[in-house]
Amino acid sequence: MKVGISLPQLGQQASAENLIGVARRAEELGYDSAWVLERILWPTNPREPYPASPDGSLPEAYQIVLDPLETLTFVAAHTSKIRLGTSVLVLPYHTPIQLARRIATIDVLSGGRVDVGVGAGWSRDEFEAAGTPFERRGARCDEFLQAMIAIWTKDPVSFDGQFYHIPESKVGPKPLQKPHPPIYVAGFGPYAFERAAKYGTGWNPSGIPSWEWLEGMIKQLHETARRAGAGQMAVVLRSFTIVFPQPGKRAPMMGTLDQIKEDIHRLRDLGVTELVHSPPSIGFGPASMDEGIKVMEQLIEVSK
Repeated sequence: MKVGISLPQLGQQASAENLIGVARRAEELGYDSAWVLERILWPTNPREPYPASPDGSLPEAYQIVLDPLETLTFVAAHTSKIRLGTSVLVLPYHTPIQLARRIATIDVLSGGRVDVGVGAGWSRDEFEAAGTPFERRGARCDEFLQAMIAIWTKDPVSFDGQFYHIPESKVGPKPLQKPHPPIYVAGFGPYAFERAAKYGTGWNPSGIPSWEWLEGMIKQLHETARRAGAGQMAVVLRSFTIVFPQPGKRAPMMGTLDQIKEDIHRLRDLGVTELVHSPPSIGFGPASMDEGIKVMEQLIEVSK
C-alpha cells in the first residue's frame, strides 16, 4: 500500500515556505505522494451543509485556499520524485480543454508525476460562482471526462457533446504518462462507481464513517467494475488521521500510533491501495509547521 500526505495549502499554513518544507520532508521520509484539494469560496451563508463536519460548518481554514494546480506546479519545481495528486478537482468548475492542458503541463514539467482525483461537487454556492448549473452535474462530469481523455490521447482531437464542444484541433502538450495520468473518481454509490469503472483508474473516498461502510463500498466498487468489464480498481483513501497520546474512545484512523498502525493493516486487508494522511496539524493547524512535520514523521513509521 502506498502512502501519501496532504500539503499545507489552507489557512494560516498556506505559504511557499511551508509547501517546500512539507513536500521535501515527505520526499525524504519516503512518502509516495503529496495531495491538494479544491475549494473556491467560503460562503458566509451556505446553502448546503459541509458534508465532512458534524455540524455542517465549513472549517475557517477554507477561507484561504491556494489553487490546487498552481500549488502542484510550485511543488513540482521543488521536488524530484514524489507524486502530485488532487483530491479532488471539481470538474464542473472548469472546462475540459482548459483543465486537460493545465494537468498535461504539470505532468510534463514534473516528469510524469501527476495523479488526478476528480469529483462532481456538492456546493450550490460554488457552482453559482463558477457559472455552472448545479443540475445534471453527474452527466456533465461523465462528458467532461470523455472530452478530457480525448484531448490527452488523440491528435488531432474533436469532440461534440451535449455540454462541451471542441473543433478538430491539435492540442498540446500531451501528458508524459500514457495513455494519460491516473484518474481517481470521488463520490459514493452506483453513479460514482460506474464513472470510475468507465473512465477512471480507481476510487478516491474521503474519511471512514465506519469499517463496515468502507468494506461495503469497496465491495460495491469492485462489483461495478466487474460488471463493466473494467480492470482492477485502485482505492486511494484520504484519511483525516489524528494521533492521540493515550488510548480512549475513537473512530477509525484516530488513536495512538499503535492503534493507527492496526487500522492501517486493516485498510490494507480491505483493499486500500493508497492511504493519504490528512492530519489536522497540516492544513488546519497554526502557521508553524513544527507539529505537522513531527506527525508526518510518526505516521510514515507506522504506515510502511
